[in-house]
Amino acid sequence: METIVLDGSNLTLEAAWLVAKEDAEVKITDEAAQRVKNSYELLMAGAVSGTPVYGLTVGVGLNKDQKLFDADGELSPEVLAASEEFNRSMLRSHSAGIGKWIPNHLVRLSMVIRLNAMLNGQSAVQFRVVELYIEFLNRGITPCIPNRGSMGEADIMLACHVGLVMMGEWRADYQGEIVDGAKVLDVNGLAPLVPVGKDGLAILSNNSISTAYALEGAHNVRQTLDVSPLVFGLSLEGLNGNIAPILPQPIGVRPFPMLAETAEKMRDALNGSYLWQRNRSRPLQDPLSYRTTVYTLSEAERALSDLEELLFIQINSSDDNPSVIEGASEEYREFDQIAQYFVETENIFGGIFPSANFESLPISLAVQRLSIALGHVSHNVIQRCLRLEEAEFTGLPRFLTVPENKGHGFGSLHVPIVALHGEIVALANPISLNVQPVAGGVEDTGTNCLQAAQRLLEINESLNYIYGVEMMHASQAVDLRLKEESLTLGIATKSFFAAYREHVSFVEQDRIFTIDMEASKVFLENYTSNKTKEKILN
Repeated sequence: METIVLDGSNLTLEAAWLVAKEDAEVKITDEAAQRVKNSYELLMAGAVSGTPVYGLTVGVGLNKDQKLFDADGELSPEVLAASEEFNRSMLRSHSAGIGKWIPNHLVRLSMVIRLNAMLNGQSAVQFRVVELYIEFLNRGITPCIPNRGSMGEADIMLACHVGLVMMGEWRADYQGEIVDGAKVLDVNGLAPLVPVGKDGLAILSNNSISTAYALEGAHNVRQTLDVSPLVFGLSLEGLNGNIAPILPQPIGVRPFPMLAETAEKMRDALNGSYLWQRNRSRPLQDPLSYRTTVYTLSEAERALSDLEELLFIQINSSDDNPSVIEGASEEYREFDQIAQYFVETENIFGGIFPSANFESLPISLAVQRLSIALGHVSHNVIQRCLRLEEAEFTGLPRFLTVPENKGHGFGSLHVPIVALHGEIVALANPISLNVQPVAGGVEDTGTNCLQAAQRLLEINESLNYIYGVEMMHASQAVDLRLKEESLTLGIATKSFFAAYREHVSFVEQDRIFTIDMEASKVFLENYTSNKTKEKILN
């Protein structure tokens, strides 16, 4: 098994995915471990010195005005016992999720994201917390976490379930069985967590679950967009369409970001195709759903690239409040309001700063932009399917039927994909604005990042079904053309077409299309071109 070394700042989306799928274990660097220990020392020193610390010396949410204890220069056993009781109570009281369990790979993904963030040193947890995250990941201990109940300002009602299992409470999935938290710790020889200081707040107040869903969405959409030029290329060959809109000459007139790169991928997919040879029956201009696809795909690529960039930042930085910062800059320290946040021990200097780093709006907006872009992709796909059914555009039999078939052919396949597109449009509507103030008006905004990310996954799945139907149309059209004349497909589209035909055959007579639609969707979700394989290997 591969080992992913975490240091808080270099976790890639691909490496996180390996851990999520249990294809890799984790370890941390010595430097990262020291940062965690230093931040905890700084935090407790701040409590001793009288520095007000959210979630440590004062309560959380509306209870931030409630003083929990005065250290008075010493963290006595009574003070630590009070802190422990507060932490336990906070983790329990915030465990109020709804719905089905989050899939194990997404819980694991959220845990490796949270672990890596803690290694930056701003979480200020006991090192034991970090050790337990490592043990849970490497031993396959997966806390059961409901999949609904986050407003998007940290997944506080969901992530806390990880802390419950660490304390020996609640339940976890272990080796395929749901096991009591105390039992799973005992079986693995792990002592339960005794949470103190800021442990509870750090475990529950983060966006790791929303981020995990967004990361899976980005991962899945990447596959969809990687095969999109091939699907489009085969569809254009089925139409006998015009390649002009993706040529570098017209594309260069409007140099939008990623437009030229997307057009190049589309041309590469058609390298060697008969479409490069003049055909007197070919229209000068195709329907807009064909001509504008280079724009819809490039905008989806750009939205995905933006999301991937933001996700890399998100999983390699801290979203803690407060931020415990070792070596913090002393800007504005001359002001009394700011000076109170600084803490100094014999060996460490830093500060404990109230922050809004839990804000997930950058990820939420990027996810929603990608969702809208995929909605436009979906629209074009459906229209291309409809055009392939129409003899006036293709010169082929209506509904792509063979002469011997007196049935309906593909004449009804637009119904399910139009229905799916309706779902996509509904899911692509922005959800981040739909929030209500809570906690006595203190927590008066949100982003619904989790819902946005979950919607992205649904949108992409529906889009793959719709793309699958386009594959059925395009392949049928290509086969019908090949029956009438000798045509050369593109090098890439030919391989793609041949691989697809191993799963879904030519339609001679009407049949049950539900099976073909599922097979087409699964094919697209798993197809890897030779070019992509080379890229992965290198």
